[in-house]
Amino acid sequence: MNPELVLVVGDMFVPQRSQDIDPQFKTILIPNKLQHVLSLGNNGSRESYDWLKSLSNDFHSVKGDFDEDDMPEKKVVTIGEFKIGLIHGHQILPWGNAESLSSVQRELDCDILLSGNTHQINVKVVDNKLFINPGSISGAFSNVVPDPSPSFVLMVLQGTTAIIYLYVLNDRSQKFEVNKIEFTKGADNYKIADDNENENEEEQPKEQNEEQPQEMQEQEQAKEEPVQEGSE
Repeated sequence: MNPELVLVVGDMFVPQRSQDIDPQFKTILIPNKLQHVLSLGNNGSRESYDWLKSLSNDFHSVKGDFDEDDMPEKKVVTIGEFKIGLIHGHQILPWGNAESLSSVQRELDCDILLSGNTHQINVKVVDNKLFINPGSISGAFSNVVPDPSPSFVLMVLQGTTAIIYLYVLNDRSQKFEVNKIEFTKGADNYKIADDNENENEEEQPKEQNEEQPQEMQEQEQAKEEPVQEGSE
């Protein structure tokens, strides 16, 4: 079973609250690298929406509280062995409340629930279900967080395993950080990748040359390798 690369983004708000996505992020997020793009709404403009849509042939989005497009407020997509629920999150009160999110997860009957609105990246496991908030990919301000760190999430799904890459630009003058965790469908917790003894503890930030999942690096290498003459 081939791995599925999934981009999860939310609350871009370009150009209303942020001029653009950081160039460091844009060097990674280019067309033909990802199998799926999941947007949690509040993209900001038709141009922003179209840019996200251009990254993959399989694009899904839900409606944020500032979106005018005709999109569903909740959605479920199936990728491999995982049922993934999407909701912007402004419907959750208080914002980001674990109990309210769990109620939506049960309603959608999904293995992974994606939600935004808080503009702060977060990953947790509740009752054997994975909850992911990718934060704001542009670092757009909110009523609660005036200057959030730009962030997004890449998931690599294969079988019943989800590898989650958390991209965060804590200092906008420096390189972004990448943290990697692993979740097995139905597990009661996630694990820091390659460290089975330290669950839910922070991993040391990776260097920028390690920012891409191996599957993306392999795609780049395949494109760069010259075609040998006479090969089939």
